[in-house]
Amino acid sequence: MLQEDAILVLKTGEALSEVRAHCGDFEDWIARGLGRATEEVAVAAVYEGDPLPPTESIRAVIVTGSPAMVTARADWSEVSARWLARIVEGDMIPVLGLCYGHQLIAHGLGGEVGSNPRGREMGTVDVVLPEHGIDADPLFETGVFPGHMSHVESVLIAPRDARVIGTTAIEEHAVLQFGPRQWGVQFHPEFDREIMRRYVEARREILIGEGFDPDALIDAAVETPVLTRILERFAGMVDRGPADPV
Repeated sequence: MLQEDAILVLKTGEALSEVRAHCGDFEDWIARGLGRATEEVAVAAVYEGDPLPPTESIRAVIVTGSPAMVTARADWSEVSARWLARIVEGDMIPVLGLCYGHQLIAHGLGGEVGSNPRGREMGTVDVVLPEHGIDADPLFETGVFPGHMSHVESVLIAPRDARVIGTTAIEEHAVLQFGPRQWGVQFHPEFDREIMRRYVEARREILIGEGFDPDALIDAAVETPVLTRILERFAGMVDRGPADPV
């Protein structure tokens, strides 16, 4: 049963089975980052046919990553994209998209998603957040911080009114602000070092085929405390409510 008046985890797929068996699934990691038990967040597995709830029944939305591709235009994905676009355009509730979720929001708002011409981005990489401090934004600090990446598709063209907040060496739209309380991040703040290492190991043969060194990626994986904290800050913003200062 969908828990009402909670942060909704809009689940767009499952974590890789090899990772899930040891570490749990997206909703577990997201809840942990929010400072909540998994049972304290609502989950709608839209890729399995769960309905989208009325926005008045939830406090905020976090959209997960997925092994699916936004460009596949699955029915559940397209319906979710339109639903998210309405939320952003009406500034109804706070929204945070992660990886696939980031791309899905951008697609719903008229941006373009496709294969990154620079190729796959995998492992712990530097995310650059220029000229944008916590005093100006409730989620992000200014600086260069490690973040966990695992994606092939990217937001190639941002929606017209979106603001670029963060980049990486090969990702021009690593962080986008879509609306006053709506963001998307291409990285995974819900991952920890162990999850990232297991993702690399699960993709070992694919990565070797693409010219990557999986062992080097595993060795380079570190914890990402600054970018992980955006989940905690998102939860704090939701708990404060729209009338309180951020």
